[in-house]
Amino acid sequence: MAETCVLAGFSESDETRALINSLPEACVDIATTEIAFERFLVIMDHYQEQPHLLDPHLEWMLELLLEQVKSEKSPPLLVHLSFKFLYIISKVRGYKIFMQLFPHEVADVHPVLDSLSRQDPKDSESWETRYMLLLWLSMTCLIPFDFSRLDGHLNSDASQTRESTMDRILGMAKSYLTVSDKCRDAASVLVSKFVTRPDVKQKRLGDFLDWSFTTLSQADDLTMQGIVMLDGALQSLAQLFKHGKRDDFLQYAPTVLQCLDQRRVSDSTEATLRKLGVKLVQRLGLTFLKPRLAKWRYQRGSRSLAANLSMSQSNTAIEPVTPDMETQNQEEDYDIPEEVENVIEQLLTGLKDKETIVRWSAAKGIGRVTGRLPKELADEVVGSVLDCFSFQETDNAWHGGCLALAELGRRGLLLPSRLPDVVPVVLKALTYEEKRGACSVGSNVRDAACYVCWAFARAYEPTELTPFVTQIASALLITTVFDRNLNCRRAASAAFQENVGRQGTFPHGIDIVTAADYFAVGNLNNCYMKISVYIASFPEYTKAMIDHLLAMKINHWDGVIRELSTKALHNLTPQAPDYMAATVLPQLLPMATGIDLHGRHGAILACAEISHALYKLGSETNRSLVDMISAECLDGLREIHQKLFDKKQYRGFGGELMRPAVCALIEKMSLSKMPFKDDTVPAGWQWLIDDSLKSLYLMSSGVRDSIQEAVISALGALCEEHYQTQPGQADTRMQEVLVSQYIAGLQSPEVLTRCGCCLALGCLPRFMIRGKLQQILDGLQQLCAVSQREERFTEARRDAVRAVAQVCVKAGVCAQGPPDAALCVANVPAVYAVLLGCMSDYTTDSRGDVGSWVREATMSSLMEVTLLVASGAPELLSPDLVKRTMCCLAQQAAEKIDRYRAHAGAVFLRLLHSQEPAVPHVPHREELLSIFPPEKALSLNWKAPSHAFPHVTQLLLLPQYQYHTLLGLTVSVGGLTESTVGFSSQSLFDHLNKIQQDTVALGEFGDTLLRIFRDHLRNDRVSVPFLKMMDQMLARSCFDVFTAEEDHPFCVDLLALCKDEIKKSKNVQKLRSSIAVFCGLIQFPGEVRRKVLLQLLMLLCHPFPVIRKTTAGQVYEMLLTYDDVIDPGVMDDVMTQLSDANWESDIVTVRTYRNQLCDWLGLPRPQLVATVAL
Repeated sequence: MAETCVLAGFSESDETRALINSLPEACVDIATTEIAFERFLVIMDHYQEQPHLLDPHLEWMLELLLEQVKSEKSPPLLVHLSFKFLYIISKVRGYKIFMQLFPHEVADVHPVLDSLSRQDPKDSESWETRYMLLLWLSMTCLIPFDFSRLDGHLNSDASQTRESTMDRILGMAKSYLTVSDKCRDAASVLVSKFVTRPDVKQKRLGDFLDWSFTTLSQADDLTMQGIVMLDGALQSLAQLFKHGKRDDFLQYAPTVLQCLDQRRVSDSTEATLRKLGVKLVQRLGLTFLKPRLAKWRYQRGSRSLAANLSMSQSNTAIEPVTPDMETQNQEEDYDIPEEVENVIEQLLTGLKDKETIVRWSAAKGIGRVTGRLPKELADEVVGSVLDCFSFQETDNAWHGGCLALAELGRRGLLLPSRLPDVVPVVLKALTYEEKRGACSVGSNVRDAACYVCWAFARAYEPTELTPFVTQIASALLITTVFDRNLNCRRAASAAFQENVGRQGTFPHGIDIVTAADYFAVGNLNNCYMKISVYIASFPEYTKAMIDHLLAMKINHWDGVIRELSTKALHNLTPQAPDYMAATVLPQLLPMATGIDLHGRHGAILACAEISHALYKLGSETNRSLVDMISAECLDGLREIHQKLFDKKQYRGFGGELMRPAVCALIEKMSLSKMPFKDDTVPAGWQWLIDDSLKSLYLMSSGVRDSIQEAVISALGALCEEHYQTQPGQADTRMQEVLVSQYIAGLQSPEVLTRCGCCLALGCLPRFMIRGKLQQILDGLQQLCAVSQREERFTEARRDAVRAVAQVCVKAGVCAQGPPDAALCVANVPAVYAVLLGCMSDYTTDSRGDVGSWVREATMSSLMEVTLLVASGAPELLSPDLVKRTMCCLAQQAAEKIDRYRAHAGAVFLRLLHSQEPAVPHVPHREELLSIFPPEKALSLNWKAPSHAFPHVTQLLLLPQYQYHTLLGLTVSVGGLTESTVGFSSQSLFDHLNKIQQDTVALGEFGDTLLRIFRDHLRNDRVSVPFLKMMDQMLARSCFDVFTAEEDHPFCVDLLALCKDEIKKSKNVQKLRSSIAVFCGLIQFPGEVRRKVLLQLLMLLCHPFPVIRKTTAGQVYEMLLTYDDVIDPGVMDDVMTQLSDANWESDIVTVRTYRNQLCDWLGLPRPQLVATVAL
């Protein structure tokens, strides 16, 4: 995948050439100009990461664009567009490379200078032009002739005196150093090229520095203009001291440094100014010190990866390369100027700046300046850098210190003798994290520490790092797999890989690099659960990883990290079981009842996970957990709950962490068969479980689900281990207490308490259910019934439905068995009545269709119960039960919500295709198998309407499925989602087209439609979509066959039902849909047509103006479509009245319009019904 991102060359060369050549035509129109510019921008952006591919093509692109710039025929817009193209190229390739290609003959100086003089510095639309002209002028300043030769004979007449070229360029540079756009950067480049010329330096350097000092001293960094002026002055000075000769600028350096100190740039609130200040300071430091290559610096020999890897296999060392040439000469003794101390102090202060760009610049400055110092002074600088790694310092100082160490190491200025001091602080930085409020800082420190390790791999011989290999390798791998930040994990992985390649001494390096590469460490869960286990399988890293989790991660501020850490400890236990039992557990137990909340939470979870892992290991060798851990640890585990209870640590915010943690401990202790059966401990545990279920509504909404899940898991494990008097035999006292308690909780006024009790009943083991099955089912059945008073308990009904299936599956099935012990002939009908009743739960509230939660759970429960009964006692499944089940699933599979349609479809096919056991009495099994063949079951995407509905509509051909399928399709076809409406309606109309000629089938379809409408009259969930669907059907003439008969029963009944539906309705959406249906019914001849017209005329006087206007508009369109409905003699009058009358006027006026229409159409005027006062 990575290879596809690598480009081989500039493949758009021809297109680019054509694009540049077409600019004269493109700039005529703004639209084509923007298209050309955007296309060129897209092409160039492809090469942002590989700009060198443009190098062979830069020259011809520059020539073509400059040709248009120089042409006198080019309009200003074309010139500016050409410069914009040039700027894009320079941005991608970098101005330092690109500007070298500009022509810089003597003849170019004045044209470029004149062009720049004509520009308006305040024009925000043409800054690219000014930027490129400044760079071009910078190149023309490199001509080897004195600028005075370009001035010719300046007129001696004072009135005609003109400015010299040198002064013009310098003035231009100064003016652009104070602008607020990017031209300021180009102006600083111009200064560095121009002022460092021998002739300019001699005449104007002093003046320019005076101007800079004045700007620095007078500019106010509290104003925007002042900041811009300071930025320009600092940039230009930094460029001058970078490119100028040391001998020329040394005399000015103390003055510049003094000016900077007085200006206190380092205290500025602007990060850019502080960065430029640091940059200038380091350049001043380099000016104070003679340029030389320190002979004391460390130089690594061979840097060949192949040689390193072969060396690691052959154990032969490669001698370091000794410095040659001047570095062989004796070190020159000379006095270090006292200003250098000030420079280094400012750079060290810059390492602690709050902005990364400042720290990075300071780190590079430390590296550059240290390289020119004598060995003793350089060592003092290293010592000062190491002072940044104090826990009194902020994370900024740690980050800056890491960057400085990497720079020093990369340049060979960190001698091997310093490694014993440096490596420990780098190892601390690799795990540096400081909590701040609800989060932490330090990821940048860890990332920089990885950079240090990466730099060390390239800087030192393997023999130098050999004493630290184990520590560095372990620390890098710990960061690779356990760091919370993705960038840090990837940086550590890259640093480890670099060390494996460059050093060749990291244990098992190749194997680990393969497993923990850039992509593998991207998933945090994968790092903790899998990669860590693989790395820990190498004994060199096992204990280090365990110790890190114990010290840094189980008390982490992020709960996700704490939980992952405890699971990782579980997985790492097989690698070091004795160490876990003898060392880790005794360390965890005091933390489990300590004062730190996060540490307590992580320690309890860790105790649970490690104990369970030790139990699983022991069970393989027939050893109990008691034999593997000490008596002190056993007592510590036993006392955790009681100590927390005594300290009241289950209350408040801390309790939200403690409750699920201790529940996890209960579960793991029970699964590990700890010998607490006859102890008081289980009673305390049971109290915590019951109290948590009762108190769920008091918890924060974000933790309720996790607490509930932990409580239910703990209850099931606790019952299995402690509430059996003998295998399969329940403790009758506890059975009675728990079942009665949880059934009573089903009537709690708190919905979360109801949910918890439902799930508690569902998790009870089989021996706890035996003898209480009917009592449990009755309680759940009562909760599942939807009543007006209990509509708000949707979540409780959902969990009750789940519990019904769980209880039934655990109880098992026995056809003639007792109803208190198993599913049998006496209770199966009641169970199915509950489940099938919940399939019609369409409760809605402010959250939307919350009843869908119940329906989804019911579908799963129906599948589990049906498969259970089919496997044990298929005779209990009557044809009617199976039919109702399959029909309800078919209805859900035809509805509009993708998620629930997919779930229904999956359950439907599971019951249809099940062979072991096979579900009996499935209606139309053979036809269903032809529609849904088993081999295509997995490929059918139920969530996609385009896939699902063509299959679903085929069920309409099967009589027993027609009603429910059409009911589901009704809400889909009449819904709001465009894709669902489109594909469902298309599939439905395709079906109707197939049966158009089959009068019987069409009649049955019409009867089913009317039955659905009749059964759901005034149920807006169905009736409104039904009216929308019927409108579409009538508009498409789907019932054209019925028009051959006057007053066909279908249209008569449909009209009556529609009138009944909208009677006294105030639902505008429903009324509008009914108007469309009435207009569609006009196609049917007979008395029904007259009734439809009368109904529409009555709607023209509806109390709602919007309905009157809608009716008039739709009737107008209806008469255009069906022009034979009324007498042609009055057609024009009727159409004029409908279109011209103001139907939103007052009702009295509108009634006169309507009555006129009645007279024209020969219909009786509707009469107002007088209200009789009682």
